Amino acid sequence: MVHEGYRFALPPILLGLLALTAGWSGIGTALLAVGGFVLFFFRDPARRIPDDPMAIVAPADGRVMEIVEEDEQGRPGRRMSIFLSIFDVHVNRVPYAGRIVRIQYRPGKFLNAMRARASLENEQNLVLLETPQGPVVVKQIAGFLARRVRCWKREGDRVQTGEKLGMIRFGSRVDLWLPAGARFTVRPGEHVHGGATIVARWD
Repeated sequence: MVHEGYRFALPPILLGLLALTAGWSGIGTALLAVGGFVLFFFRDPARRIPDDPMAIVAPADGRVMEIVEEDEQGRPGRRMSIFLSIFDVHVNRVPYAGRIVRIQYRPGKFLNAMRARASLENEQNLVLLETPQGPVVVKQIAGFLARRVRCWKREGDRVQTGEKLGMIRFGSRVDLWLPAGARFTVRPGEHVHGGATIVARWD
């Protein structure tokens, strides 16, 4: 459970209990349901991180939408986009061990996260990892409902594969860019689990 979830869940739960005590069963039940869903949304299940030095893991839970050729700062590579519904775990994870050399916040729109334009136009955090195999980029992208992108790390931090990176609230998208030296092993339409599913390997 992500601790900040209690801050969002407790008010509707307490109000729901008060409403039930006052005899307003309909309102009380609805408020308790809202509080229960918030707790469900902020869940943070343990993950078994693959013990494979060449494996790159999913940075988020969700469905793989696309894998496309894309340059990053003039460097050729490929980008995978993962769509997170409100029912997916929203804790993001580090795809590969390395050092965070840049965290760049980019203000933007709140388009539906399933739209291809969201990768370029939506509010997002860009996290650049320097790894022994090459640069890796993770983008935490806000969606239509997501209005808060959180990164729990700082520039200069050394991180391990599968380590918790941050969170996006209520429906979003996470992009993973890899250089030409990596090969994706999943396909669009597959559902992946952050920190646990191997989505690519270094050649």
